[in-house]
Amino acid sequence: MAVRESAWEIQVEDVIAAGLPPAEARDFHLAIRSAANAGRQVGMEAEVWRAVVTQRLLRPDHPHALHQLVYYSVYAKWDLAQRGPPPYWFPSSAQCRLTNLGRLMEANGPKLLGSSYVDPITSFSVFQNYSVCHPEVYWSIVVKELSVIFRNEAKSILDTSDKFKEGGAWFPGAVLSIAECCLLPSNSPKKTDGNLAILWMNEGSDDSPVSSLSQKELRNQVMMVANALDTLFTKGDAIAIDMPMTSTAVIIYLAIILAGYVVVSIADSFAFKEIATRMRISKAKGIFTQDFIIRGGRKFPLYSRVVEASDCKAIVVPASGNDVGLTLRNHDLSWRDFLSRVAGLPRPCDYSPVYQSADAVINILFSSGTTGEPKAIPWTHISSIRSAADGWAHLDIQAGDIVCWPTNLGWVMGPILLYSCFLNGATLALYHGSPLGRGFGKFVQDASVTILGTVPSLVKTWKSSKCMEGLDWTKIRLFASTGEASDIDDDIWLSSRAFYKPVIECCGGTELSSCYIQGSLLQPQAFGAFSTPSMTTGFVIFDEQGIPYRDDEPCAGEVGLFPRYMGASDMLLNADHKKVYFDGMPSYRGMILRRHGDKIQRTVGGYYIVLGRVDDTMNLGGIKTSAVEIERVCNRAEESVLETAAVSFRSRDGGPEQLVLFAVLKPGMTKEESSLRAKFQRAIQKELNPLFKVSLVKVVPVFPRTASNKLLRRVLRDELSKGSTLSKL
Repeated sequence: MAVRESAWEIQVEDVIAAGLPPAEARDFHLAIRSAANAGRQVGMEAEVWRAVVTQRLLRPDHPHALHQLVYYSVYAKWDLAQRGPPPYWFPSSAQCRLTNLGRLMEANGPKLLGSSYVDPITSFSVFQNYSVCHPEVYWSIVVKELSVIFRNEAKSILDTSDKFKEGGAWFPGAVLSIAECCLLPSNSPKKTDGNLAILWMNEGSDDSPVSSLSQKELRNQVMMVANALDTLFTKGDAIAIDMPMTSTAVIIYLAIILAGYVVVSIADSFAFKEIATRMRISKAKGIFTQDFIIRGGRKFPLYSRVVEASDCKAIVVPASGNDVGLTLRNHDLSWRDFLSRVAGLPRPCDYSPVYQSADAVINILFSSGTTGEPKAIPWTHISSIRSAADGWAHLDIQAGDIVCWPTNLGWVMGPILLYSCFLNGATLALYHGSPLGRGFGKFVQDASVTILGTVPSLVKTWKSSKCMEGLDWTKIRLFASTGEASDIDDDIWLSSRAFYKPVIECCGGTELSSCYIQGSLLQPQAFGAFSTPSMTTGFVIFDEQGIPYRDDEPCAGEVGLFPRYMGASDMLLNADHKKVYFDGMPSYRGMILRRHGDKIQRTVGGYYIVLGRVDDTMNLGGIKTSAVEIERVCNRAEESVLETAAVSFRSRDGGPEQLVLFAVLKPGMTKEESSLRAKFQRAIQKELNPLFKVSLVKVVPVFPRTASNKLLRRVLRDELSKGSTLSKL
C-alpha cells in the first residue's frame, strides 16, 4: 500500500497505481491538490480530509487502494500520542439539529443547562454529563419520544429507597405491554397502520421484489399467534425461539410477550448440548424452531438438534414452502397445524394484551458462556425501553428509517434491533439467508436501507471478497458496528461505500440491554474509536489497585460502571448477581462500581478504544499490553492476512509469558509462517514496543468463536497447552 507524507505529495503515478485510468487519474490528482492546498500548514490534516469528503472526491466505485492512498497520506504525519485518533467524519450545525438528540437539546438545553448551553455540538458532553447526574430528568423526556404507552403511569422515574438494590428501581408502579407498544400506531414517533413494519427477502430470490408487512398486517399476525399460544401454554410459561431472525421469528417473539409468556432466546448456530443447557436453565415449556436452515443454497438441520436437546413441545416452521420437510415427533406441531388451532375463533386476529409491571421478565437471554455455564439474564419491559432509547439517541433511528443488522434473536442484538425499530417507528429489514455474499448486499440496495449494522468480521469478509462491488449503498446515512474491535482499514472500506458516512461504534452487554460507550452524530468520529459514554451512563477507568484515573486523563485500565444504569440487570437465574457484578469492585464517590470486564483506553482528545477483556491482557517482558492492540497492528502488516489473534502462553515449566499469533489468510492466499512471524515482529516493534517478541505464528483456517462472534482466545490457548497442531481449528 503506497502512502505519501501528505496529500500534497500524492503523484499522478500513485493514483494510477491505485487503480484509476491515466486521464481520470490526472483530474483526480488536480482535485486532491486543490483540497490539500487549503491545509498545507502543519496540524491542518483534518481540514484536508474534511475537504476531500465534503467535495466527494473519493467515490464508492473508486478502488479501495485509492481510498487507502488518500486517507493514510492525509494523516501520515498525524501524531496519535499528542492528538489522539484522527477524525474522518464531522457533524454540521444544520444536520445536528435534525437529529433526535440535537432536537431534544435545542428544546430543553437552555432550560436544563442555563447559560452553559450553546448548541448541540458544543454542549453535547455537558449534556451527557447532565444526563448522568440527573437521569430522572433525561428519562422523563426521552420516554415520551418513544412509542411507549403506560397502562398505569410510574410513581416516579427512579426509586432509590431499597439499599439492597444497587441500581435502584426504575419506573416503579408502571404497567404496560411493550409488545403492544411495538404494534400500535402512534403520533410520536409517527407510526400509522399503513407504515412498513418489516421488509425481507429470501436468499436465492435476489432478483425478486422485496417482501413487506405493514404495521396493521404485523399486528394481525402477532395477535393470531398469541391466540394460538393460549391453546397450548399457561400464562407465564417460558417459550424458546431457536431459529434464524426471519419475519416469522419476529412475529413469534412479539406474540409470546403480548400474550404474557417469556421468550427464551437461543441462537440457531448452537449445538444440541448448548440448546439443552439453555432449555434446562430457563425451564422452557416449548420451543419454536425451523426444520432446516438454508445458507448459501445448502440445507443445515435445526429441528434434529432441538429434538436431541429437549423433549419439550416443538412448533416447527418450514424453511421454505408451506410444509415442513421432515417427519415430526408425535407431540410436536408444524407451523400450519399450530395456526389452524385458531381457525374456529370468530376474530383470530384480535387479542387483548397481557399488561404487566415494568419490571416483569419478558425475555431470558444468555451470556456467551465462554468460561463455563452461560449466565441466564432476564430482560424486563424496562430493558426494551433502554434498547430503543439508545438507538434513538446514538444511532438516531427515526420514523421512516429502514434498519438492517444481520443478527439473531439468540444474541443480544436481535431484541435490541427489534425494539429499536418498532419503538422508534422505523422499518426492520431482514435478509433470510447468509449476510456474507452479494445477495445480502443487493438486498441492502433494493430495500433502500438507511442504517446498516455490522460486526467487524463481516465487513472484513465483504472487503476481502469484493462481493459488494457495483452495488449502490449511498442511501445509507450511517453504519453501526458491534461485537468485537473494529479494524481501521475495514472501517475505511465500509464508510466509503456511502461517501464516508459515520460508523457508530457500539460496545455493551446483554446484562446492560444496551451499550455503555458509543459514537454520536453530535461529535466528530474517528475510525475504530468510541466518542462518548452513552446517555445517562457514568463510568470510571481504574488501575490495578482500583484507583480511578481523572475523568479528563488519557489512560488505560478496567472500566467500572456507575451502578444506577437504567435497563441493566439486577438478577441472574443461575448465579449470584451481586457476586458476579459487584463483589470486589472499588468504590467511587460513595458508589460500588458495577463490573463489566472491559479494558479500555481513553485517548488524547477524549476518544475511547476497547482493548479487549481484562482477561485478554498479557504481560510481555514486564510490560502489560492488550491482545487487541497487537492484533490491530498485525492485521495491517501483511496483505495476505485476513485477521489475526494474539494470545499469551506460558510453558509447563513456567517462565515468562510468550506471545503467540494465529493468522487466518485470505481465500486463495498462502504464506510461510516464518515469513509472517518476521513481518509481525517488525510491525509490533515499530508501532508498539521494540521489546515485544513474537515467539510463534500459526496459520489456521478459521478462528473459534462464540455464537455471537466473539473470538475464543481461551480455546486457542488451550490448544497450545495440549501441543496440538491446531489442525481441527
